[in-house]
Amino acid sequence: MAELFLELLGEEIPARMQARARADLAELLKILLEEAGLAFTGTVQTFATPRRLVAVVDGLPERRPDRVSERRGPREDAPVAAIEGFRRSLPAEGVTVEVREEKKGRVLWATIREPGASTRELLAARLPELLARFPWPKSMRWGTGEARWVRPLRSILCLFDGEPVPFAFAGVASGATTVGHRFLAPAALRPKSFAEYRAALAGARVVLDPAERKRRILEGAERLAAGQGLRLVRDEGLLEEITGLVEWPVPLLGRIDPAFMDIPSEVLVLTMRQNQRYLALENAEGRLAPFFVVVANIEAADGGRAIVAGNERVLRARLWDARFFWEQDRKTSLESRLPRLAAMVFHEKLGSQGERVERLVALTGALVPFVPGADRVLAERAALLAKADLVTGMVGEFPELQGIMGGHYARAQGEPEAVSRALAEQYAPKGSEDRCPSAPESVVLGLADRIDTLVGFFAAGIRPTGTKDPFALRRAALGIIRLLLENGLRVPLRGTFAAALEGYGARFEGVERASLQDELLRFLADRLVVLLRGEGLRHDHVAAVLATGLDDDLVRLVARVRALATFLESEDGRNLLAGYRRAAGIVAIEERKDGRSYAGSPRADRLEAPEEKALFAALGEAEGRIARALAEERWAEAMTALAALRAPIDAFFDRVMVNAADPELRINRLFMLSRIGSALGDVADFARIEETGRS
Repeated sequence: MAELFLELLGEEIPARMQARARADLAELLKILLEEAGLAFTGTVQTFATPRRLVAVVDGLPERRPDRVSERRGPREDAPVAAIEGFRRSLPAEGVTVEVREEKKGRVLWATIREPGASTRELLAARLPELLARFPWPKSMRWGTGEARWVRPLRSILCLFDGEPVPFAFAGVASGATTVGHRFLAPAALRPKSFAEYRAALAGARVVLDPAERKRRILEGAERLAAGQGLRLVRDEGLLEEITGLVEWPVPLLGRIDPAFMDIPSEVLVLTMRQNQRYLALENAEGRLAPFFVVVANIEAADGGRAIVAGNERVLRARLWDARFFWEQDRKTSLESRLPRLAAMVFHEKLGSQGERVERLVALTGALVPFVPGADRVLAERAALLAKADLVTGMVGEFPELQGIMGGHYARAQGEPEAVSRALAEQYAPKGSEDRCPSAPESVVLGLADRIDTLVGFFAAGIRPTGTKDPFALRRAALGIIRLLLENGLRVPLRGTFAAALEGYGARFEGVERASLQDELLRFLADRLVVLLRGEGLRHDHVAAVLATGLDDDLVRLVARVRALATFLESEDGRNLLAGYRRAAGIVAIEERKDGRSYAGSPRADRLEAPEEKALFAALGEAEGRIARALAEERWAEAMTALAALRAPIDAFFDRVMVNAADPELRINRLFMLSRIGSALGDVADFARIEETGRS
């Protein structure tokens, strides 16, 4: 068995494309080998650096054996064009075509005999096709050729069993050599295997494995931080990007000019991250420190002093711009900026940002009674100023800082802390890992902002489709859910949706209110299923509870789901579910057989066996207990009432013949089985609960 090794060396591959390129190369190689009939016993590994995309496959045969395959064609009496097309699709040699009798007539079948072939020859023939269809998100042509690649390709190293595989792509012929680091080790390398290649690159100042480069960056940065008594501000996205920018990472420590440390830390971090790809440092209290880590791609003779000095100069220039915006913006109050929002479009169907602010003020007033501790005056003040920072110079330069800068400017102009905090936290949480606000006014504003957005877009007929969600409506829904659940808020969403729609005035007066509310609740329920599934709750348990009705109180809904899940994990719950399934199965079979429904209640005067009388009584008692418990939100008691049904249901199946000889008795007993589902249905639709082991 032999090894295939491929390196594609060119100009810099954008960092954001490298991980996807590795996965695509691995998948395309597997498809190529399968189509070529080259079964391999090893693995497909891929690697990427800024300049190279690499793959290695071990366990390949040196030669593909003879193989025979069959291909079904059209019927013998099919149109001539179809038959000729089938014959043209077959190889020129090694093919026999015969007619076989099938149920639907006489059909053409081709038997294709392919002789064995050298693996090296098969690879040489097929690898150019693989590269030609490589799915780069963006690609380019260069020179006079027509082939496309992400950036100009400079060399191809391809070895099979230590010897070159000859082919060409994009005007570049494959060979047996490569080079190391562009500046530190540009001499030619002639490896005979992947192991030699990896070792040679390491000696030539190239770390091939992205995971190893990331580890070196992280450890080096943490070591530099510790040397100053500081710690690294972890930023996984930035670490991944830097990993894709360097082949030989060398972390270096730089200083931020102290004159800029009075600028808000978020501005400093974003400037370093977005413009320079620097890692930030902080002290033990979490305050930004006047240092940064820059990751160079070379080992400089002076230990990196010139590199650090150059980066400090560039950062200083960037921060002068940030300081200018910070100082200029504070000369104008947030409230005086509000008239400019009238000229800023929120969405063509939803009006301006100025109109949006008016809606938010009204909606926060409607939400305040449902958020304990929220002050209406402060919440409405926060809503009034919520979007004012959109017309500041800083947010114009750094849109990512909207809300955050509003909080800083509000604090600088003497607004109450609750207002400043609400402005800064209005967009949180932005994702499942983001911290969720708990300050009452922050929660009110966050809910108002998202509910206004959801109601407006849905009323305008704009909804997420498939994987496309350009207005982040799924994220808005998740934010609403987290704000409600993590703060335990009992907000009646139907009424809140109605209040939000009223804020749009005549714009959506033709929208059917109840239908819109139902659609929005279903949309939130879909997001809730995803969230709870991430917490370990089964989606079918959520669906079972939702089937009893669209509850607009998410806290109550989740409490019911958790109580149901706990009950179904108990022995009583499992046995009751088994009894329900048995009862529902019998009823379904008999309904199909008899062509009628058995939904309803059995007649008490037709009960004969003690067990069916006991079950009848138990169902009546349980229904009453369940109804009272659900009305008073005593979920554990509702589950206890369900558990009490287990014994009488088991006794009924053990001693009562459902399909009795007496037709009237049989019908009454089928009504009894149907009533089991009805009794359980007030708690959840047990038909939606899947078999154990499925989620």
